[in-house]
Amino acid sequence: MQGTLSKMRVSLGDVVNYQLLVGEETLDLNPLIGKSLQLTFTGNIYCDACGKKTKKSYSQGHCFPCMKKLARCDMCVMKPETCHYAQGTCREPEWGDTHCMVPHYVYLSNTSGLKVGITRHTQIPTRWIDQGATQALPILKVKNRHLSGLVEVALAEFIADKTNWRAMLKGNAEDMDLKAEAQHLLPEIESRLQDLLLQFGVDAIERLDEKIVAITYPVNQYPTKITSHNFDKEPVVEGTLLGIKGQYLIFDTGVINIRKFTSYEVCVQTS
Repeated sequence: MQGTLSKMRVSLGDVVNYQLLVGEETLDLNPLIGKSLQLTFTGNIYCDACGKKTKKSYSQGHCFPCMKKLARCDMCVMKPETCHYAQGTCREPEWGDTHCMVPHYVYLSNTSGLKVGITRHTQIPTRWIDQGATQALPILKVKNRHLSGLVEVALAEFIADKTNWRAMLKGNAEDMDLKAEAQHLLPEIESRLQDLLLQFGVDAIERLDEKIVAITYPVNQYPTKITSHNFDKEPVVEGTLLGIKGQYLIFDTGVINIRKFTSYEVCVQTS
């Protein structure tokens, strides 16, 4: 099997199900846990947007020209509080209409510990799985991405807004009561929420009362020490597949972030 890598496809069940996307083909990964798996980088990278060959990958799988012109590669994707759609300067207003000017959720999750995050309404529970969360709870529904970023920034004054990926890959954090955490945190930003309602409209923020979602990953063994594989330094990644969590394959020889190497052409071999 040979082709360009994409972010692993996930689905939530009793255990998260993973598929490796290699060009137009898919490989079910859960049955391969405990078996030998080899990924060999051919040296070719093809832009995820235009398909042209590129010497270097930018913004997770793009050539330099596409990275500079596409809205999905703009800094506001990483920092939604800086969204400039309303100023008329969005790189691709049509893309903004479908990806940013739509309902988003602000959530609490348990990854390497308690964190706040945001996601588009269509990306639940995918976003949580991609971050390696073992628990997640939507706490607010807001009318667009910009607003979700502003709320996230407010909550990030009290809790983390990033995952400690090394800690996440060493095992599961202890379960926590995310509802109790939300009840403690939301009053801390009440005045900020009221200001945002005045700015964006009284229907811009909806408080939610959802159930905590529990997520279990297919991992036989977590590493005690994290060693990262990198196709830019070593073209062959191989070993016994011990598990999968987030967008990481966990081998007995180290871990690799598949999403980081989007658009890298690889040859996949299984035992």
